[in-house]
Amino acid sequence: MAENVAKIKKRKDNIYKPKFSFKEVKRQKALMIWSVLFLIYGIVFYYLPLGGWVMAFKNYKTKDGIFGSKWVGLDKFKFLFSDDTFKQVIRNTLCMGVINLVATFVTAIAFAILLNEIRNRHFKKTVQTISYMPHFLSWVIVTGLLHDALSVNGIINEILVKTHILSSPVSFMSKPGAFWPIVAFANVWKETGWNAIVYLAAITAIDASLYEAASIDGAGRWAKIRHITLPSIKPTIIVLLLINIGNVLNAGFEIQYMMRNGLIKSVSDTIDIYTLTWSIGQNDYSLGTAAGMFKSLVSIALVVIANTMAKRMGEERLF
Repeated sequence: MAENVAKIKKRKDNIYKPKFSFKEVKRQKALMIWSVLFLIYGIVFYYLPLGGWVMAFKNYKTKDGIFGSKWVGLDKFKFLFSDDTFKQVIRNTLCMGVINLVATFVTAIAFAILLNEIRNRHFKKTVQTISYMPHFLSWVIVTGLLHDALSVNGIINEILVKTHILSSPVSFMSKPGAFWPIVAFANVWKETGWNAIVYLAAITAIDASLYEAASIDGAGRWAKIRHITLPSIKPTIIVLLLINIGNVLNAGFEIQYMMRNGLIKSVSDTIDIYTLTWSIGQNDYSLGTAAGMFKSLVSIALVVIANTMAKRMGEERLF
């Protein structure tokens, strides 16, 4: 009996043991060449530039270069965390990032589910195509549309005044309290259709027999969504949520930079704008590098923490 078990175990080990041979390498030559090219691309454009992080620990001077500049240790980081402006941009970035994450994430899932419920195939494809077209518009165009729509003489004010919701036009672009909702709305309008593609693909992969069985049991559309669709795409939702959590501090740069003005600067500036201001505007590349480094490290920490929590709860995870 023991000998048979040992033979079966050995046979399984041989089956699952990866086999390496030059014949296999030759057979997958094209795949390996492309893999090597992407590996080189990643090293050159993603990992080698990390060496520039040393600027955050130096008082970088252009004439002296990175290695010739004076070493100042953590002085730049101490200045960052003692700077009230930096604390303000952290608040702005975090708040806008969380609002954008929740708004775009929920609307993408809801839109994908609603789109899946459309029975007319041609209408469904038309709606889907129209919905992800804004993704291909640049933020320059989007902010231009927002400025025109939200200006004192824009269509939004015209509708609100004519429907007697407002007694007089309002300058939305000069109200700090309106800036974050405007940014969230712009992100939802621009990215919902594009983000829904992944969820639609996940919904398409659900076994149709599950819906048929539910129909036989008398389940309606909402019951099917609640007990079949959502549980089936739950792994996809969690994986994408973990990825997007790492982008919370990537609240944006273009829309905030192009829509900012003196009246709303206190709520519009993000870490990216702060980095640009000090690096280019103040010619302090060391401080800009320190701010960018802080942002990257926090993003990595958020992903690791979220992934660990998902692992402990027995959910899907990234690693």
